[in-house]
Amino acid sequence: MKNEFVNDLRGSKQLGAPFDTGKLDRLMDEAGIDVIVATSRHNVQYLLGGYRFFFFDVMEAIGTSRYLPAFIYQKGRPESAAYIGNRMEAFEHENGSIWTPVVKTATWGTLDTIGAVIDHVRKLGGDTGRIGIETGFLPSDAKDVLARLDGIELRDAHFVLERLRAVKSHAEIDLIRQASERVVDAMGATFGVCGAGMTKQDIVQNLKREEQERDLVFEYCLIAAGTSHNRAPSGQRLALGDVISLDSGGNYRGYIGDLSRMGIIGEPDAELIELLQEVEAIQQSARRPIKPGVSGGDIIAAGMSVVESSPHRDVLDFTAHGIGLVSHEAPRLTANGPVPYPAFDADRPLEEGMVISIETALLHPRRGYIKLEDTLIVTADGWEAPGDVRRGWTVALSG
Repeated sequence: MKNEFVNDLRGSKQLGAPFDTGKLDRLMDEAGIDVIVATSRHNVQYLLGGYRFFFFDVMEAIGTSRYLPAFIYQKGRPESAAYIGNRMEAFEHENGSIWTPVVKTATWGTLDTIGAVIDHVRKLGGDTGRIGIETGFLPSDAKDVLARLDGIELRDAHFVLERLRAVKSHAEIDLIRQASERVVDAMGATFGVCGAGMTKQDIVQNLKREEQERDLVFEYCLIAAGTSHNRAPSGQRLALGDVISLDSGGNYRGYIGDLSRMGIIGEPDAELIELLQEVEAIQQSARRPIKPGVSGGDIIAAGMSVVESSPHRDVLDFTAHGIGLVSHEAPRLTANGPVPYPAFDADRPLEEGMVISIETALLHPRRGYIKLEDTLIVTADGWEAPGDVRRGWTVALSG
């Protein structure tokens, strides 16, 4: 995967850097940052061109501390980029998995990692006083060490790194496409074995197995059943006629497939068909404006125009957001979604390669929780929707 990712990314390939170094330099200059120290696993993976250390892919705790990878980049000097990793990552370095000119695989915890970071930064020439860190992803003990250094000013680099990732490469888009299609396929297989008497926990376990069989890392499943709006897995048993809402995140090589589909134990009646069609109308309306050059907020406006004209507007929940390595990332389309952040892209043009999740839920007081969620890739002339199947009611085979 690494070679494909590196060879396909747009922008600078200087010294094998798998991202646009010119774009990163501009973003750092605008933010007043001299050196970036990235420590989140998703940003380290991006900056290393897809590399992610398998040993800590699930759990980060080790001994009395935790795994803390660090990628160091000085503005305008990709030749001095460094990666600080765990001692066992020497195996990966031997395999040629890490592109940076400087690689140090000798750490076990947070303090030895930050010590190696400081050692590298001190050896750099030029400006190094303004260091960009990921404040939400740098443990307090490591941050305290950095903050005590003379002549150092810490700045938050989250926005810079998010904007760097906002437009996906062809290789990244293919991973998102694969994740989305596999999640929906796993949902179809899961609906096929649902039946009266099964619990919500049973269904989630089935979905987990189906996603794992499709080479996905199962992250979560929000599941509602019957007339309840509760979406936690539980011992609630299904009965004939119950609706089932599956909203699941499946991770494919770091990229998220996050979609939602509906099933039913038995046959849907006319009212259920009409309710799901109403949700579908909102989803389709929100898609229509998507193309390069259109303001991100137009997606929200298009969906909300249908919501506001609905007789069920008081129980409809609609939003749209960026998605990729993180389930809510650029483009930021609204400040009124479930995850709080400024609507930076509401008045800015969409770009080819951006990826958007659109979701609509109808919390009906009698018929239950009815939801669709889709992934939309912005293309040169519009959009593509991977996994765009099973949009109606999927009837459980054993219903």
